[in-house]
Amino acid sequence: MSAEETEVLVAGAGPVGLTLAIDLGRRGVRCTLIERNPTTAPYPKMDRSNARTMELYRRIGIVDRVRALGYPPENSMNVYLCSRLSDPPIAVLEYPSVAERRRQIAESEDGRWLLEPYQLVSQNKLEPLLKEVAEGTPNVTVRYGCELMDLAQDADGVTISARTADGRDETLRATYLVGCDGGSSRVRKKLGIKLDGRGRIRDLVQVIFRSDELYRRIRTGHGRHYNFVDAVGSTIIAQGCRTEFTLHSSLPADTDFRPVIADLIGFPCSFEILQVIPWRHNLLIADHYRDRRVFLAGDAIHLVIPTGGLGMNTGVGDAFDLAWKLAGTIHGWGGPGLLDGYENERRPVGVRNVEATSWAAAGVPIWRALLKIDTINADTPEGEAHRKEIAASFDVNHRRMHGMVGVEAGYSYAGSPLIADEPGNAAEWEVSRYVPKAVPGARIPHMWLSDGSALQDRLGDNYTLLDLAGDCDASALVAAFRQRGAPIEVLQLDEKRVRDVYGASVFLLRPDLHIVWRGHGPPDDPVGLAALATGWGPSRPVHQPRVRLAK
Repeated sequence: MSAEETEVLVAGAGPVGLTLAIDLGRRGVRCTLIERNPTTAPYPKMDRSNARTMELYRRIGIVDRVRALGYPPENSMNVYLCSRLSDPPIAVLEYPSVAERRRQIAESEDGRWLLEPYQLVSQNKLEPLLKEVAEGTPNVTVRYGCELMDLAQDADGVTISARTADGRDETLRATYLVGCDGGSSRVRKKLGIKLDGRGRIRDLVQVIFRSDELYRRIRTGHGRHYNFVDAVGSTIIAQGCRTEFTLHSSLPADTDFRPVIADLIGFPCSFEILQVIPWRHNLLIADHYRDRRVFLAGDAIHLVIPTGGLGMNTGVGDAFDLAWKLAGTIHGWGGPGLLDGYENERRPVGVRNVEATSWAAAGVPIWRALLKIDTINADTPEGEAHRKEIAASFDVNHRRMHGMVGVEAGYSYAGSPLIADEPGNAAEWEVSRYVPKAVPGARIPHMWLSDGSALQDRLGDNYTLLDLAGDCDASALVAAFRQRGAPIEVLQLDEKRVRDVYGASVFLLRPDLHIVWRGHGPPDDPVGLAALATGWGPSRPVHQPRVRLAK
């Protein structure tokens, strides 16, 4: 294989592309990552890695390094509604700090919490870490200043035309191509894949500014989001480093934002505006996630309003799902259904997340429609009554966007051809409540074992036959996997409490820790189960929903 060839070429080195490249490399896949920009993004974009993303980062060994870049564990995660940062809050949405969540996780015995808490960390801090990890991962080549210009597929691979920052044209060759190149994805456009939903919903600007003193001097209270009762719906987000802030505003991009920010702060404070970036609200999802040997992931296939943090986090889920399926196909043990499973499984999740984001965003106009600008700050009985009215609505309707734990962790792949059927088991999950379910298609819930270790930490990177009674004869299933060349491990434990919570004692788990099958003993058809799990089983139609958005 020449220097211009690779097994997987990833176009786009945002968090999704970097995460995908890292997981491919650690699974023994030769991967080249190209990015048109000369280095990582200089300004914050996303600000929260949710608990599921942090679980996945724990799986690849970087979770503590990610946390070191963001909010300290004792820092408040509260969300405020206020007039200015110099004034007492009108309303406070209280959320546990990382440290508080850790204590809840440590005390839980029923799987209700994920193994890792969420983490506030901005993209311009996360990307350099992921870049460093990718560059140090075997099998991964990282090239910044190299832009995909065109692509062509044939029966054996994909030919990519690229251009370097100094104007040189190159031809690259890959067995598979993955476009992680953002909302304006050139890969998606070259494939002719359309977006469904609503685009160009609302124009806003993101004003990025820096202040070394602002956070510690905020009088409203220390938290992460500050929403203002002004006429234009301003929001200030404190980034994980607490010296960078983003103002989201509907004012025109050519506005002089210095007096705007100064007025929102409300006390003398030095700050520097770094960048003003226009952007649009979109609620869109791609009709398809794949065209033969080319795949799409992240913002290239789903564009959401940032409310709820389902953009990058959904993309990280895409990356971890696609990595092991590409690896299995390239290593020869994955059947044709394995890669089909990427769209079959991830697109319904994407549709549901776009819908959840729409529902969350629709909560803001509800409380803002009640707002009387002339009354809200008045030092009168009417003003006090109005503040209580707004606070009550804010508590219910604004809270939508900060509590979507169901869509973050409760998603299921039930109904996929890669998941065993079980009577009554459907791919259903709630938006704002996570109900742990140890059923086929679901992520196996986090549980503490009797020795104090986390079950997830005992599970490897391959398929696992998990025996929680310790007496299951797994030899026939292991032989069926090995006959196909597929890697499988057996973990035998005696954990009655975990069995009781899960409702079964034997589980076949995939590399992404989703449950393929469960029972109380060895499977009746080990050969058929191995074929199904690895993509060699019979195909069956999978319903691909259209997105339905809140008005």
